[in-house]
Formats: sequence, C-alpha cells, structure tokens
Amino acid sequence: MSTTTELLKGAAELFPDEVVTQAHVRHLDLPGAGRFALITLDNGLDHTKPTTFGPQSLANLDKAIDQVEAEAKAGEITGAGITGKPFIFAVGADLKGVELLKKHEEALAIGKGGHDVFKRLSALAVPTFAYYNGAAMGGGVEVGLHCTYRTVSKAIPAFSLPEVFLGLVPGWGGCALLPNLIGADRAVSVIIENSLNQNKQLRGKQVFDLGIADALFEGADFLEQSLLWTASVLKGETEVVRPEVDRGEAWDQAIERGRAFADSKVHGAAPAAYRALDIMAAAKNGDLRQGFDAEDQALADLIMGGELRSGIYAFNLVQKRGKRPAGAPDRSLARPVNKVGVVGAGLMASQLALLFVRRLEVPVVLTDIDQERVDKGVGYVHGEIDKLLLKGRINQDKANRLKASVTGSLDKAAAFGDADFVIEAVFEEMGVKQQVFAELEAVVPEHAILATNTSSLSVTEMASKLKHPERVVGFHFFNPVAILPLLEIVRGERTDDGALATAFGVAKKLKKTAVLVKDAPAFVVNRILVRFMGEIQNIIDEGTPVAVAEKGVEPLGLPMSPLVLLELVGPAIGLHVSETLAAAFPDRFKVSPNLAAVVKAGKRGFYVYDSGKPELDPEVAALLVQGDTVLTEEQVRARVLEAIAQEIGLMLDEGVVAEAQDIDLCLITGAGWPFHLGGVTPYLDREGISERVIGRRFLPQGVASVPA
Repeated sequence: MSTTTELLKGAAELFPDEVVTQAHVRHLDLPGAGRFALITLDNGLDHTKPTTFGPQSLANLDKAIDQVEAEAKAGEITGAGITGKPFIFAVGADLKGVELLKKHEEALAIGKGGHDVFKRLSALAVPTFAYYNGAAMGGGVEVGLHCTYRTVSKAIPAFSLPEVFLGLVPGWGGCALLPNLIGADRAVSVIIENSLNQNKQLRGKQVFDLGIADALFEGADFLEQSLLWTASVLKGETEVVRPEVDRGEAWDQAIERGRAFADSKVHGAAPAAYRALDIMAAAKNGDLRQGFDAEDQALADLIMGGELRSGIYAFNLVQKRGKRPAGAPDRSLARPVNKVGVVGAGLMASQLALLFVRRLEVPVVLTDIDQERVDKGVGYVHGEIDKLLLKGRINQDKANRLKASVTGSLDKAAAFGDADFVIEAVFEEMGVKQQVFAELEAVVPEHAILATNTSSLSVTEMASKLKHPERVVGFHFFNPVAILPLLEIVRGERTDDGALATAFGVAKKLKKTAVLVKDAPAFVVNRILVRFMGEIQNIIDEGTPVAVAEKGVEPLGLPMSPLVLLELVGPAIGLHVSETLAAAFPDRFKVSPNLAAVVKAGKRGFYVYDSGKPELDPEVAALLVQGDTVLTEEQVRARVLEAIAQEIGLMLDEGVVAEAQDIDLCLITGAGWPFHLGGVTPYLDREGISERVIGRRFLPQGVASVPA
C-alpha cells in the first residue's frame, strides 16, 4: 500500500459522511491524434450539489490516474484529460471533513494527500489537459494547474481560489504553481485580492485573459471544441506559447503589493494571506517541491487555527442558515405579492423601489409629500435601470418593462388601494411613522402587509394605534441596499404568522439573507454597532486621542474604522440611534456630548481627506472636549470587546434572536464583519473574553473551533 493510499484511507475513516466524487475514465479516438483518456469528476448529484474532494474522492481520482498512468506507459494513449459533470468542474476540498480534524498530523495528511494525487497528472508520460467546463474553485482550480494545458468555458460563472477568504491558503499547488504560470502580479490578484474582496469570482473570459487557460470556447459545445483543440495540440498543429514569467524585481514588487493589500483588509489580524504570500515569494525560484512542502505545512497550521474554523463557520452560516432562517413561519402561510407600495421617495425609498421592481418584477408605486420629490424618486429608479442597460446587465425590452412598472403618485388611496405589500421609509420619528401607518390602514386592502424600514424604533409601538396591528412587520434593510445582503425581519408583539411568512417570502425573492429578530431597541446590528462605536466615543470623550482609539480596534480587521463607519452612516443618524438606546438602556449607552457637538456643527464626520487619507478635521478637533484618562491601544481593544461581549450576552438572554449564530450572521451580512472573526462570537470565545465577561462561551467547543 502506497503512502498516499495510507494517508487517504486514514483520513476517510475520520470522515464517514463524505459525499464521494467518482473519477470515471473513458476513451475517445481524437481525429488524427490517437486514443485519449478522459477522466470525469462526478458525485452523482445534480449541479446544486457541487463536486468536492474529500479523502475518498481523492482516492478515487488516484485510482483513475493509476489506470491512465499504466496506459500511458504502455503507449496505449496519446494524452489524458480531466473535466467535470454538467455545470460543475469541482469546487475544492470538502470543508465538512476539514471541520472534523483534531490533530496537526491529520491536517498534514490532507495537504500531502491532495498534492500526491494531483502532481501525478504532471508526471504522466503523455500531455495532460484540464477542461474547466463549469464552476471551479480551490482544489478544483488546482487540479487543473497540475496539467500541461487548460481550456475554459465562456459560460463559467465562478472560478476562484477562495482559500484566503476562509482562512486557508491554496494548499494543493495554487500558491506555488499559479505565479509560475501567470506571473506573481496576476497570481496576487487571484489569490489575495479577489479572496479578500468578499471572495470575488472570475468568469471564463477573465480566466483566459489572465493566462490561466490556454483556450476559450463557448459553453454549448465546450467539451467537443476542447477535444478538437486537444487533437490539434497533440498533432503539433497548435503550439501553446505563454509569456515568459518575470522573476526579477517585478515578482518582489507583486508580493509587497499583496502584503499592503492584506494589511488594508485584515491589518495583520488573520494569518492566511501572509502565509500564502510567503509561499508565493519563495516560489520565485521555481522549486515546486519546496513550494508544495510549504503549502502542506501552512495548510496543517491553519486548519488547526481558530481563523479557519471561524471562516468555515461563517461560510456555513451564509450558505445554509442564511437560506433557512431560524424561527420563520411555514412558507405556505405567505400571501402573494403582486403590487408593492413605497412611502417616501428619498434615496433609501428609491433604492428599495429599485430592488423590489428588479427582483419581484411587479408594479411599484412611490408616494411623497410633493410632486418634485416623487418625480425625483421615480427618476432615480429609471436612471439606475438605464445604467443596468448600458452595462449589458439587462436588455432593452426588460429595461422598458421595469421602468414602466415604477410610477409615482401623491394620492395614497389611488397608489395603494390594490397593493399587497407597502413599506415606509420616512423620517425616523415615531409620531411620523404612526401617522403614515394610520393613513395607510385607511386605504390598503385588508390582506396587505404594512412594513417599516425603521432602524431602531419599536414596531409594536408603531402599530399600537391601528385596528389591525397584526399585519405590521419590521423590514430593516442596510445601506447600500443593493450590496448588503441582510434583512432584519422584526416581529412585533401582535404580528401574526401570515404577515411574517409573507415578509420572509418577499425577502427570499429579493435574494436577501433574512434573520428573525425580536422587537427590541435597535434590533441586532445597530445595537451592537452603537455599543461598539459608543464605547470608542466614550474612550475619546474621556481623554484618549482619536488616533489611538481608532488604532486600538484595527487588529480585528474590520471593514472600516469606527469613525469612518460613523461617517458612512451619518453622524446625525448615529446620534439618533444612540439617543434611542440610551433611553432604553441608560446604564450601558450614553449620548456623547462630542458627537452631539459634531452634529450640531453640521459636520459630516470626524475626518477630512485633503491628503487622500483620513485626517482629523481641525474644526472637529476644536469642538472636542476631553477628559484626562488616556488608554493604550491594547486597553482600548479590551474594553471595546468586553462591551460587545456583554451586549451580545444580554441580547441572547432577552431572546432578541434564536442563537448566537444569528448574531454572527447579522454582523457578516449586514455590517461586513470578516469571516476570520466568524462574525464575532467565535473570536470572543477564542480570546477568552466571553467567559471572562458573561461566564460562558457563546458557542460549544468544536463549533467554529477545533473539536476537543
């Protein structure tokens, strides 16, 4: 029994529930080029269950290569290829198996096992070809990098090396092979930049343009065209010429660019990007054996680290829990929505109207207090649809239909008399919203849902003066609406299951990640962010310099600093939400006099950007009144994290959401908090903060952490 077989057999025993991928070998006679062996990766399921590489799957591929290797040695074939089932090439390692690993040597076996199998493709006595026919990620990309040649389909929607995004490195050849194929600069873009830009995917033409693939073909007859191209290569009619890789200063500059980009995204807080860059830097000498060994070690170290476990946990939250919201009523209770009303025509309301018309493709009517506002709102939506047309995202016919579906009116009775779902996006003041709902109740049909986009006000109180409060539901979007996936669906005390089910049904059609939230002040994301930013503000008010307070939380690797986030939200809105929470929880939330002064002065934020970088606005600096308590960066970070842990503990005790997982899902999808934190609760557990503050872990050992 070979070492590889032993490694994979041991790993397979740890992972009995693997969805096993088969590697089927068939033979084709290529025109004028002889007999050809084609390996097809297929797990026997449709494209909704992508092909992955667990230990048994790798063993199956290893066995298929045994056969092909023997045929090559015997001169029975002129070449060998590998492709996938319809729409899927392969999407990498089976992460469910990675979660089960408890020991460093088990993790090392996974790295070595993948390398040992994949590199056999480059060692065959005949040329090898990878045909990227469908989605290819991680190990799916890497198995093709070990081949002599590659083709790619124009129809591929997703091609990536996403490992750094999750807290790993491309560890089955990606870090060593890719820069040696396309140059370090392009490899840094694929492995580091795309991963840290929310796992950005490449399409087929981009894969070809980068030089990863040698030929590009249409999706309809992709395999046929790839095989004809293969025959021409084998016959010597087509020569593949690749640009020479620059192994001089350009390589070093690319690695430094990657480090600077990683710093800007994770601030040194997560090790994966830096480990990947180290391996890529060492790959400059072209020593693949050394590179593969380094990948094995990095994989094993990272698999046994908290960031990867948090990354997998976060990935599963978004892909699974996000699609099956905890506590949502039976979907059969949902009512059809064939017309939508939007009260308000400002920027937020206009963004909502655009989203509803694009996703639901039903009539959408906006109202406001005067015709000028209505016209501006409708004009915004029409303008955004025109932009989609110019970018080729929709055709002229669809653009015309969407624009015709969005109208405006000053008459609520005429606008909403036949609406099934009406959402308000007006000024964040209880009296105003209660008045809007009273006007709506008088004109909408009995079955219509009344939704509020409030960010912090009580849905129960908003509905309290209505005859039918049971149809009022919170429907809180996050800005920018088109980008952030989260939708907090808030159940008021009297909201019924039918209204709630309809809200969840609409959310699904809007392609949003819906989380059920109790009607509590500021719900989830804003409550945590206000506690977070409020603690920073308190620390500044007490005397710590602004720069020290901001740098204190930099190592968390958050998408932006607290004061830049405040600028994005708007100081006035931040102040309003902090006032709401201070009224509800005066023992923990304070209204910062300095923030109030900034808002009163009409400032848009704490910073100016005259130099291209954020610098404290001298006018804001002059407004600040500070005490004499100065904290270090470490003290700032500890205090902020302890405040967040306390608040999350209280929210869970109050039943604001079902579980800690929902808190993390909200922070990832609504505030862009990084996967390497797992949202936040895995990090608080890992650092011992949760036990120190609330006396317990938020998650059981083995969930977002190495099993005990």
